[in-house]
Amino acid sequence: MTKGYQEYFKEEHEILRSSVRTLVKKGITPNIEKWEEAGEFPRELYKIAGDMGYLGMGFPEEVGGTPGDIFLKIVMLEELMRCGSAGLVAGLGSLDIALPPIVRRGTPSQKERFVKPVLRGEKIAALAVTEPGGGSDVASLKTRAVRDGDFFVVNGSKTFITSGARADQITCAVRTGNAGAHGISFLIIESDTPGYSTGSPLKKTGWWASDTAEIFFDNCKVPVENLIGKENNGFSIIMENFQMERLMLSVMANMTAQIALEESIKYAGERTAFGQPLKGFQVTRHKLADMATLVEASREFTYRVAAKMNAGINQLKEISMAKVFSCNVSDRVTYDAVQIFGGYGFMRGYLVERLYRDNRILSIGGGTTEIMKEIIAGLIV
Repeated sequence: MTKGYQEYFKEEHEILRSSVRTLVKKGITPNIEKWEEAGEFPRELYKIAGDMGYLGMGFPEEVGGTPGDIFLKIVMLEELMRCGSAGLVAGLGSLDIALPPIVRRGTPSQKERFVKPVLRGEKIAALAVTEPGGGSDVASLKTRAVRDGDFFVVNGSKTFITSGARADQITCAVRTGNAGAHGISFLIIESDTPGYSTGSPLKKTGWWASDTAEIFFDNCKVPVENLIGKENNGFSIIMENFQMERLMLSVMANMTAQIALEESIKYAGERTAFGQPLKGFQVTRHKLADMATLVEASREFTYRVAAKMNAGINQLKEISMAKVFSCNVSDRVTYDAVQIFGGYGFMRGYLVERLYRDNRILSIGGGTTEIMKEIIAGLIV
């Protein structure tokens, strides 16, 4: 081994990679077109993934998880992305942003009731922070929870909630105090709570296989025992969640670009124009070379940031950079992939068309590119 080489993946990672790849190849990819058109995938897939230990990957053993490093999560995400539907991956993985606050700050009873069944694939969990009028400005959220004896009475709404239409429970940010970041708390709200309702699944440009919904609260009475951590301390929970969410989105962006590159290389070898394959034209070869270089650089940077996060080193600036860079790369590579495919790249049924659509949300979700640049600027200027 070359001195100084950083080995990110070991035997245990490759065993997991092979296992997830088999599931994707046999149980997911053949059904993707049907599930994309349906706007959802079967709930049974959660149970299958739970039984195989995939949903619990990286979570503590005491809550029913399978402990491991960040690169186990990365391997699983990379291989799931091979199905070609980022929407399915986002829906199946909504627990990864919904459960960590409960695992880190929750009571033993909360972990027993709200974490273990989700990791077994028996229930679906979602994170509910974004509101119709707030967007990235999470400190301005308006959904109000007022203490009434042993309950919080919740009124308001959330939007753009991944798995929102089918979630059995949501980890929900609410305002329990004054305006601003210091008046926010987190409640676990079950979907069968009276006054809880969802709108029809939202029609999106991409991520079709992921149900996305608005959620409404009309005098929902939520037990005080469902409060996560301390009252009015929810903003710190949001910030804790963001680093891992942004890492996962960076990995999704890199895989979107990687698959688009692979499809482009294959097509350039098969498609002929003016009597020769597309790859015979210098303009095409150079485009592919640029795409490959960007993908390689972005992936390696993301892995390095992940390694430092895995070592417990704060990477707020670097993960923000990784998200900006990986999304910019994915924007460029998916655009160029469609260009290489020409008219076929604009046609449903071609993978690069879906990759191009699915890619667009990555620079918005988990904090927009503009928010990322503000974070970076605040730490370097």
